[in-house]
Amino acid sequence: MSAPDGTPLRNVDLGFFANAPRGMGRLLNQELRLLGAHQVEGGEGGVRFRGDLEMGYRACLWSRFASRVMLGLTEVLAADQDALYRAVRSLPWEDHVPVDGTLAVSVSGRGAGIDNSHFGAQRIKDAVVDRFQAQFGRRPSVELSTPDVRIHCHLHNDRVQLSLDLSGDGLHKRGYRKAAGDAPLKENLAAAVLQLAGWRSVAKAGGALVDPMCGSGTLLIEGAMMAADIAPALHRSYFGFVGWNAHAADIWNRLLDDANERREAGLKGLPIISGFDSNKEVIAHAELNIRAAGLAGCVDLRVRELADCEPPVGDKLGLVASNPPYGVRLGDEAGLFGLHADLGRILRARCPGWRVAVITPRKDLIPSIGLEVEAEHLLYNGALESPLFRMRVPSGTAHAVSEAAPEFANRLRKNLRALSKWLRTEQIECYRLYDADLPEYAFAIDVYRDQVHVQEYAPPKTVDRTRAAARRADAMAAIRDVLQLPAENLHFKVRERQRGASQYERNTLSGRDITVSESGLKLVVNLDDYLDTGLFLDHRSTRVRVRDQVRGKRMLNLFAYTGSFSVYAASGGARSTTSVDLSRTYLDWARRNMALNGFTGKQHEFIHADCLQWLEEAGSRYDLIVLDPPSFSNSARMEDTLDVQRDHVDLIRACMARLSAGGMLIFSNNLRGFRLDEAALAEWDVRDISRQTLPLDFKRRPNIHRCWEITARAE
Repeated sequence: MSAPDGTPLRNVDLGFFANAPRGMGRLLNQELRLLGAHQVEGGEGGVRFRGDLEMGYRACLWSRFASRVMLGLTEVLAADQDALYRAVRSLPWEDHVPVDGTLAVSVSGRGAGIDNSHFGAQRIKDAVVDRFQAQFGRRPSVELSTPDVRIHCHLHNDRVQLSLDLSGDGLHKRGYRKAAGDAPLKENLAAAVLQLAGWRSVAKAGGALVDPMCGSGTLLIEGAMMAADIAPALHRSYFGFVGWNAHAADIWNRLLDDANERREAGLKGLPIISGFDSNKEVIAHAELNIRAAGLAGCVDLRVRELADCEPPVGDKLGLVASNPPYGVRLGDEAGLFGLHADLGRILRARCPGWRVAVITPRKDLIPSIGLEVEAEHLLYNGALESPLFRMRVPSGTAHAVSEAAPEFANRLRKNLRALSKWLRTEQIECYRLYDADLPEYAFAIDVYRDQVHVQEYAPPKTVDRTRAAARRADAMAAIRDVLQLPAENLHFKVRERQRGASQYERNTLSGRDITVSESGLKLVVNLDDYLDTGLFLDHRSTRVRVRDQVRGKRMLNLFAYTGSFSVYAASGGARSTTSVDLSRTYLDWARRNMALNGFTGKQHEFIHADCLQWLEEAGSRYDLIVLDPPSFSNSARMEDTLDVQRDHVDLIRACMARLSAGGMLIFSNNLRGFRLDEAALAEWDVRDISRQTLPLDFKRRPNIHRCWEITARAE
């Protein structure tokens, strides 16, 4: 095949287009310049460049960041799909596609009357094969996975750009991945992480690369190939140009020979590369991939818990690069903050002065590492936003645990001793152990059976983030040490003031529920997916109070949440229970809690409604009403906003209108500084029972809630 003027194609200056995942366009642009391309333009969305055919081959073989490399063929105009068909059929496809070969067509963009990429690909394929059928009486067949030639068409209004996909398949598929975990990094993303983290300069200086949670080994393999000057596509068996009619096999073979020579030379000076993972099966996957990459014996792999990792120590500074579990790989949220705190502690103790690169879609986990973030780069693992955080471990002495940490640990032990007899006597397995007892450690720590739920009260913006992160890391370590807790049993959140519908929104999608016992009843809690767990521990005594007063009565549970008051009422012999809440999620949760304890039947009703509106319309009477509203809500599903300080009188009046003769309203809320408008409620007997409803484990924070019993005055 030759250019229109007869010049051999291998000697023609050609136009190419390469794309890369979002966030990597600048890296790809720089890389193509270093590979010898000229007129390099663009970044995010793709890079256009020019060069000879060898340049196109070199990009396919050596680009660490590109997803695909396209050779531009021509641009035509087409106003509609028929014009598109005619324009494509008129092109000399026999110069590119073997008549007895295979082809595939892909389409991007919109134009020429084509809005559906699948239909567009079908129409273009028809044009190509119809040309072959007319000229030769036979035609290439369609092969979607590994065709001889893959034609790409980009549509934009009436402009149609036609290209050959020289890569054939995504260039991130290096050919070495034989096994993978649940959430592997794409290979070109791993290369971008290492490039941005400065791995090339670290490797040239003899520094080590360590991944303490290596998974299937992608970062280690890409790091070894970069340090040893190994072409990333050297082990690929398929490209989109090998079956192309104009393929220059001699040029390609020369490039392969050169790449193999560079590989042999590069492996002789490979620095230390080490990987650790606690899962034997995952390490076996990494070993398989490393062998497939031709790097057997070049990467040191160990089955180790994170706390037992031992990065190589020497006079050379290294790089720790990792893609820690963030929920998908683990299947839940368990222990993630503790895990990241452990990582930070190990780095400070064993890797002073080292560079650190952590890629994760969970920005909220990064502060737990306790290192100052020097730079953040927005990258994507497929469609998943996965920012890269670059940090550096302080030089000099290893990180010393702050002076307050021993005091914090001692306070945990003291609280545990103070509660232990009460917990045994009352057979309580869910309780608050600590609640910002020390100002430096603003955490609420709740124990749920063998799990621990830690909430940090969001620090003010004036607090230094690095110091706060280091203090958090110390706290996580102390909690695990005092309670003898494995990392997976530690659940961490930052608690900020709720606004709007946030009380109903999920933090994550782990789906990990556990069943706990309270007063002989079973209740489901979720320590990861929502801001609250599904069980307000400070209302434990109030629930008991409801159970003891409800026998034979009709009970109404407003803002029912997960229905724990309804469960207690049913266990106390309530004649009926009615649970009302705006969230279907929480109503379903309430049904589960009731059914878990055997309370089913028509006498137990669940109503999905805005409580304020429902109260105005309800006609039934109740003997006992529990009213425990959120402090504030402006959910889009509500008719109006709710502000408990502003609206509590109207709420109480609406509830009192629904009480039967001799009935009682139990009203509580958790708004700090709440003031009951007693004058507006003077027509009823209002009794403050806050102290009686405060459990022993909340005595350190007596303002956790306020609670009143309200009844009609005796005549």
